Amino acid sequence: MTARFSRRGLLGLAAGGAAAAAVGGLTGCGTDDGTTGVQLRSELPLPRPFTVPLTLPDEASPLPRAKDGPDAGYDVYRVTQRPAELEILPGVRTPVWSYGGSFPGPTFRGRSGRPVRLRIDNALPRPTSTHLHGGVTPPSSDGYPTDLLHPSSGARTYTYPLRQRAATLWYHDHRMDFSGPQVWRGLAGFFLVHDEEEDALPLPRGERELPLLLADRSFAADGSFRYPSTDPTLSHTPGVESAYMDGVLGDVQLVNGRPWPYREVTATRYRLRLLNGSNARRYRLALRASNGRSLPFVQIGSDQGLLARPQTLETLTLTPGERFDVVVDFSACSAGTEVTLVNALADGPMRNVLRFRVTGPARDDSRIPTRLSSFRPLTTAQSVATRHFDFRLATDGMWTINGRPFDPGGVWAEPRLGTVELWRLTSDFHHPVHLHLAHFQVVSRAGGPPEPKDRGWKDTVDVRPYEVVEILARFDGHRGRYMLHCHNLEHEDMAMMANFLVR
Repeated sequence: MTARFSRRGLLGLAAGGAAAAAVGGLTGCGTDDGTTGVQLRSELPLPRPFTVPLTLPDEASPLPRAKDGPDAGYDVYRVTQRPAELEILPGVRTPVWSYGGSFPGPTFRGRSGRPVRLRIDNALPRPTSTHLHGGVTPPSSDGYPTDLLHPSSGARTYTYPLRQRAATLWYHDHRMDFSGPQVWRGLAGFFLVHDEEEDALPLPRGERELPLLLADRSFAADGSFRYPSTDPTLSHTPGVESAYMDGVLGDVQLVNGRPWPYREVTATRYRLRLLNGSNARRYRLALRASNGRSLPFVQIGSDQGLLARPQTLETLTLTPGERFDVVVDFSACSAGTEVTLVNALADGPMRNVLRFRVTGPARDDSRIPTRLSSFRPLTTAQSVATRHFDFRLATDGMWTINGRPFDPGGVWAEPRLGTVELWRLTSDFHHPVHLHLAHFQVVSRAGGPPEPKDRGWKDTVDVRPYEVVEILARFDGHRGRYMLHCHNLEHEDMAMMANFLVR
């Protein structure tokens, strides 16, 4: 059954690749160390970069807190997944699939140890499955690909205990075989977790804390999102093998749903919560000032919260699903300086991401402590088992893990609750590997030490072609069925997933 579903998705994308090639809609973008996939060209004129202001996602408000009944002790949010029309490109209306009518969806905020219930109604024309990416979540609320919320079937309640550190999490659709097109249509947003340790730090906050969801999209002539399996001009056309099976790339860079936006900033420190919400695009980010200088990133956090100590990096490479928490100091920039966030893994307009315009000096009471968080690094001595997971394209054209395409009834590993295991990840391509439930630390890359960007607690790791990455994964929180998969969403939809059962 699963192979048939995955093959169906593969063939649909193959048809799209042939049609797009026929109409001249493709631009190859793969490089040995850069982005993956094929860029799909938009069919309407694109805006000039840095003419649209950056906006931040709306923040969701919880329902009045119940004093008794089943919701007592929970912060309860409710949101409806529904179609909406938004102005993403100036003067153009784009139909989206949304959480609550916006893209990205509303930002939910929670506190460590204070559980949240998220009630979702589905008013879309297709089933959905919402996954809290990075959440330590019971299996029934994890957003398993076949655990579907059908249209007009009543509200589904997802329970998030939030027994975890402060971190930048995000939520997105995870429907079997259709994660790629449904996230592309707009089903994603931030979920920020806070705790007392983070609150006590004098980091930038308020209007100087910017959650930034980076994503690429392409647009049809009518303003709709263009995607191979949903665009009638691309789908269901016989032709060559899929040009898109490596991943779908857009030719419009969005930040929080705005194309190549700008943001006015004062000459102070800003905290940027960077999320790669793209289907397949990788970013190597750098900051270039109009005075010819480069500004560094001071990384303070990774996927799963604060690092032990800050570190200064000139560039940051983000694969789909990864998050980096950084502080950028504009204090040395004079009024009128422009600082551009660029992607060194892209060419042409897609090399630009976001521009900051420095307005002038302002009071700044923030600082970056030399010590951010206290946690013990995991050690290989704690590992009770070693497992190998190989991410590879099989000879039959399926993306596989250990030579097997995804099977909802299959089990690839059975770790025990409360234990640590060493997992060795290998690949033949660029695969951002994501583990549900389990948080991990990277212990080696390509036979050497981890790279600086690998530090801290993570849930998604960049595994590059013909490279071995070793991680120590800790299985805490809940027993039950979870999964690991490639977070290139086209790979995920073509069966590059595997179950593990926490005993």
